[in-house]
Amino acid sequence: MSRNALRGAALVATALVVTSCGGTDASDDTGAEGGGSTGSSSGAFPVTVSTAFGDVEVPEEPTRVVALGWGDAEIALALGVQPVGASDWLGFGGEGVGPWAEGEYDEAPEIIETLEPSIEAIAALDPDLILDTKSPATQERYDALSEIAPTISQPEGTDAYVVSLDQQLDLIGQALGRTDEAEAVQDDVEQAFTDAAEAHPEFDGTEVAVAAYTSDGFGAYVRGDSRVDFMEQLGFTNSPAVQDLADESFYVSVSEEQLPLLDADLTVAFPIFVEASEITGNPLWQAIPSVQAGNAVVLDDTTLTNAFSIGTPQGIQYALDNAVPLFADALAD
Repeated sequence: MSRNALRGAALVATALVVTSCGGTDASDDTGAEGGGSTGSSSGAFPVTVSTAFGDVEVPEEPTRVVALGWGDAEIALALGVQPVGASDWLGFGGEGVGPWAEGEYDEAPEIIETLEPSIEAIAALDPDLILDTKSPATQERYDALSEIAPTISQPEGTDAYVVSLDQQLDLIGQALGRTDEAEAVQDDVEQAFTDAAEAHPEFDGTEVAVAAYTSDGFGAYVRGDSRVDFMEQLGFTNSPAVQDLADESFYVSVSEEQLPLLDADLTVAFPIFVEASEITGNPLWQAIPSVQAGNAVVLDDTTLTNAFSIGTPQGIQYALDNAVPLFADALAD
């Protein structure tokens, strides 16, 4: 397969990860001098972090962190560390984080491309740690980054992008020497889910199908994806009809003939790079029993869709506040 064909395949796959504009090229108008950390470290250095590409030693507390993986920058911010460079997977612009994390930087980071990050731009930032815990996860990418600085990739035994929040928090907390802070953030997230689930006992055991629609058609998410994790932490169960199609990826393609697979007690869908009307106006979508019964939600607000998708502590709280009422309303029909 040619290089262009490989990149095209990667972009199609990543389209089901991202929900807005793709990452942008490294910007010339953001400084490389800011960043750093606030608060105190809760770990002693050096530390050794086990990853899919082997053990990585971080010799001393990092002060210049580059966060390249999906959600890595927001997680670093949640732990009190401001990356000097970061990838903007959802095309937020500015500081590269969602509105739920605005104001957490003292100085905007250098924005680095997502799928094909500029090695030169990263090296110019003189990082002492690179976070890449949720990414394409190739050996080539890891080797290039680790030549610059210790690089924390995904956990051992996981596939590209199939990394949970607790795994990201664990890896990043270790690498930053902030394991106590990571545990506290994890506790807060779990408590927020517990509170939401207790407020909606009707979610418990309810089957849900989570889908996306692009110009290439429908896809559905399976366990290991942050959106399914979100729903299951609320008490939902991912649709067995969808889950049975799972392979090593975080999603499965769903042809128009297979759209009945999206029928569940609750069906959730959102558009990627297309208008929501392309879902709601599709006669085959309208024929799904859960849609006909009113037990379906199409997320047409980009900010909410991004929060639902990014799987960071800050984004999760925004989604709990704004998506949970929509799910409850749909189940009440």
